[in-house]
Amino acid sequence: MSPRLPDAPGLGFKPEHFRQALGAPVAFYEVHAENYMGAGGAPHAMLERLRAAHALSIHGVGLSIGGAAPLDPAHLSRLKALLDRYQPESFSEHLAWSSHGAAWLNDLLPLPYTDQTLATICAHIDQTQEVLGRRMLLENPATYVTFADSTWAEADFLREIARRTGCGLLLDVNNVFVSAVNHRTDPRAYLADFPLALVGEIHLAGHEAETLEDGPLLIDSHSRPVADPVWTLYAEVIARTGPKPTLIEWDNDIPGFETLLAEARRAEALLAGQRNVHAA
Repeated sequence: MSPRLPDAPGLGFKPEHFRQALGAPVAFYEVHAENYMGAGGAPHAMLERLRAAHALSIHGVGLSIGGAAPLDPAHLSRLKALLDRYQPESFSEHLAWSSHGAAWLNDLLPLPYTDQTLATICAHIDQTQEVLGRRMLLENPATYVTFADSTWAEADFLREIARRTGCGLLLDVNNVFVSAVNHRTDPRAYLADFPLALVGEIHLAGHEAETLEDGPLLIDSHSRPVADPVWTLYAEVIARTGPKPTLIEWDNDIPGFETLLAEARRAEALLAGQRNVHAA
């Protein structure tokens, strides 16, 4: 059996927390791949020590899996070198695009869910998994617009990608909630259709809220504690799946390490309850 992340809470690793993170009771850490694509220096010195003591998830934000153009071979080569170096228990990327021609955008942009897009994404995932020599996880997005020409529901689109490519899925529960509020849909209906059996990792994060003329707009900011409605949805998900590796994401306005640990402890309390249920 391939190594996998423990069914317990993890934290996104931030260099300012290095000393505390080394000895903390955290099941795994996750890092963004693009922050470690240099050959050496302080980032790698810290990650090597962290990796020696903890399980590791590497999360890509720049591969542009959903882009219309071919994948950047140099980026894919750097990614392979990083994964070969650290042998993480998990690698994941986004159902999104972030580049066009020579332009790289500092965002994860949405896609129309069409047959043409589906074929492009599947080809990109096939190429990625072949080059990396491993199965990847694909994350559901937080979205702010939908496309009139979409012909697939998002959950069905993800299910079909996984069927065609053999990839797994990363379920970001905050993204589900953000998208549902923004599009005035039901997050529980989305999760009822989501292929939970394919989920290899769960993400939880905080969001910001703005008020527009027609109602709220949520921004997937990763700058606040996980909101109570997201915790409720998470509890409902793991009641169906059993315990899953669960990452607390906090990438902006980063607080002290104890605040992150408190979020991880809240996730652990919910996971422990499901361990007891499934052990009974």
